[in-house]
Amino acid sequence: MHWIALSPPEAQRTAWGWRALQFTPRVAQVDEALLLEVSTSQRLWGGQDRLLRRLFSRGAQPVVYAQGPTYLVALALLRLQLRGLSVPADLPGGLPLPTLTAALPWAETLERTGCRTWGQLRALPRGGVARRFGAALVDALDMAYGQRPEVCPWLALPEVFDMNVELPALATTTPELMWTAQRLLTHLQAWLRVRDRGVLAMELQWTLDLKRLDGKLLPTHQQLEVRTAQPAQDMAHLRRLVSEHLARESLAAPANHLRLRVLDSAPWVGASRSFLPEDNVPGEKLHQLIERLTVRLGAHNVVVPHAQADHRPERRQQWLPARDGAARALPHDEPDALYPTWLLPQPLLLQMKGNVPQYGGPLKRLTRASRIATGWWEPGGHTARDYFIARSPEHGLVWVYRDRLTAGQKDRWYLQGLYA
Repeated sequence: MHWIALSPPEAQRTAWGWRALQFTPRVAQVDEALLLEVSTSQRLWGGQDRLLRRLFSRGAQPVVYAQGPTYLVALALLRLQLRGLSVPADLPGGLPLPTLTAALPWAETLERTGCRTWGQLRALPRGGVARRFGAALVDALDMAYGQRPEVCPWLALPEVFDMNVELPALATTTPELMWTAQRLLTHLQAWLRVRDRGVLAMELQWTLDLKRLDGKLLPTHQQLEVRTAQPAQDMAHLRRLVSEHLARESLAAPANHLRLRVLDSAPWVGASRSFLPEDNVPGEKLHQLIERLTVRLGAHNVVVPHAQADHRPERRQQWLPARDGAARALPHDEPDALYPTWLLPQPLLLQMKGNVPQYGGPLKRLTRASRIATGWWEPGGHTARDYFIARSPEHGLVWVYRDRLTAGQKDRWYLQGLYA
């Protein structure tokens, strides 16, 4: 067994605990210290030294730590460092009694009897120590010396990420919320990595400090929702998205708290990378660019085509907001050689001279009719058309159709496509 004992500031213990869970599943909060058991996971990180470098590489400030074969020894060595005391040569027997939590209630009594170290206490008769000071003290000594299984309250992440923190100062504009939002996103990254998930949707909510402003009642809080097209763990991208959203919001009143919660997440599959350098194109991914443009320009101004299974040309694709998903294509079929290069946004009703449709002059049909009959299952959607390729004296090849109506009505002709 190999234990690492940390002493992070009290305000950062939760953040350090979540970060530690990225390196080992065995993390415990005992008294004032955070304890990590790394004997089974340090090999995955390249050994103890590399694990420690990774653990402290992103620390906000230096953190005192100590290592030991049991968590009680590591905790005792940490307490010696925090008090500026030297480490005894004989471990663990030479450790002072006050560094053992179970001995603290009896430390003065034991010291008056000349018992000042773990080794001296262990040399006393076990039965007498248990009767006089309780069995818990004997059990703690056994765990410290590795003769009894160590029992710790293991730290576990919540099933759902939902964190609410107080702002360091009242925020009067939304960009002022970004500093605290970055702290929350750091916690979110640790939660996502430990849970092995990627975020799809999250909500930022800030609590307003006033209930009434200029005689008007105010809501208790405001919120904004941030969504991603794909599961994300990249905090740089999420920070940019949150910053873009906040820049377009306004506070109804000063805010005093900020809350971040995950609305939707998905299993994290990791990034698929090629061994060939030319395949690993640097820069921002396409879906990340689309997400940022959607925030800046509006959801309905950044759209992608979605293919539809319909024989009517004007309904074969639909343009939807890009944030709702990537472009969707139908299974590949052989293309129609007679299909035009360009479709008009709406079919153009053609004028008639006699029975000949006109578009820059009389149209001359060049092909036989290609009939489409569909939409009978839709109320008022029944469609019966005959399509032709025709030649216009002014515009060249065009794609027209004849709308076949009921008996007794004249057929109407429409222009729907042009050939480049």
